[in-house]
Amino acid sequence: MSPSSVPVSSCALPRGLIVFTAAYLLAAVGGSMASGNSEFVFYIVVMLVLIAAMALVHRRVGLSRGLLWALSAWGFMHMAGGLVPVPMDWPYNPPHAVLYSLWFIPDLLKYDQVVHAFGFGVTTWLCWQALRSAARDHDGGPLRPTAGVLTLCAAGGMGFGAFNEVIEFIATLTMPNTNVGGYVNTGWDLVANLVGCVIVACWIRWREGASAASSDP
Repeated sequence: MSPSSVPVSSCALPRGLIVFTAAYLLAAVGGSMASGNSEFVFYIVVMLVLIAAMALVHRRVGLSRGLLWALSAWGFMHMAGGLVPVPMDWPYNPPHAVLYSLWFIPDLLKYDQVVHAFGFGVTTWLCWQALRSAARDHDGGPLRPTAGVLTLCAAGGMGFGAFNEVIEFIATLTMPNTNVGGYVNTGWDLVANLVGCVIVACWIRWREGASAASSDP
């Protein structure tokens, strides 16, 4: 079993993880206030609520170290996406020249879509660890990552992705000049979520299968 898959104690969050997360959140607060970016003040509040929720889940489930770091990295990517400017001569989706608007491949792949795929792939992993902790299979052993179980986990990741779109919709109704985008952007966000969820579900199936094979006598 790799170190990243070993659950950590409910009272033993890695110190480096705490420092890293606190540092980028403080930087995001300062950047949002300095630029008058009310949209990201809203998202920072949402982030704090999500961090509190993840702390409660971790206390109950004992999430793996790798998953905890992946969740924190997703938060960092989100904060950087809305606050880090990009040069005006780089390809980006106007009017906001920030990472979230940056095209890696013009009109095909945007930073925003990469963050969606990564983040809701990580959410699928979270669903798997939570479900595995809560359930046992029919013979009393640990829950196996069957196609049905992982489809359920991927559906959970997609559901949380849809909830994220609801939050973004609320932002467009309550604040002017958001960088959320329109209907087509929402559609591509959902496609990116699906891609990330499916990739991670396949990775869990392969990883858990390889782990079981290596433990067989």
